[in-house]
Amino acid sequence: MAAITVVFIAAIALTALFFAGASGKDTLVLRDGDTKEEYARFPVSEGDEFSVTFIHSVNQYPLTDVYEIRDHRIYVVRTIYNNFGAGVQTEIEEGQKLEYGENGEMIVSGFDREMPWLSYIVGTVSDHVLTIHGEAVSLRELCGKNSKVEFSCEPGM
Repeated sequence: MAAITVVFIAAIALTALFFAGASGKDTLVLRDGDTKEEYARFPVSEGDEFSVTFIHSVNQYPLTDVYEIRDHRIYVVRTIYNNFGAGVQTEIEEGQKLEYGENGEMIVSGFDREMPWLSYIVGTVSDHVLTIHGEAVSLRELCGKNSKVEFSCEPGM
């Protein structure tokens, strides 16, 4: 009888682990684009947003790309500009919308495009900053200057 109880408890534990893994929790993973070495992992859920802010190399003003986790994938949903100029979007495409933020920044939304190959090369002059769950993470400190950083959404374990 004790053996049956142990098997029953083990079966319940395995079932609980299976459903915990299938709960929709994913992981945003940052890797070196060349060596595939893992820099960091961040837990994410459906609908979570994260952003990357940097000084545009030509425009020389801050630009923020905002992404959303959707269906276990990364989608770009909006870009925030602080100034129009060379190298940044100057026309609104079909389905996109231009709004102004409370500090005068321009917010272009309506991209809703999957980003199967999302990567950034970390600045040598100015930093790239990942903001996730309200926390700002310096990619220069985490990955190093001039690093190619690849972002992916992977199923949680």
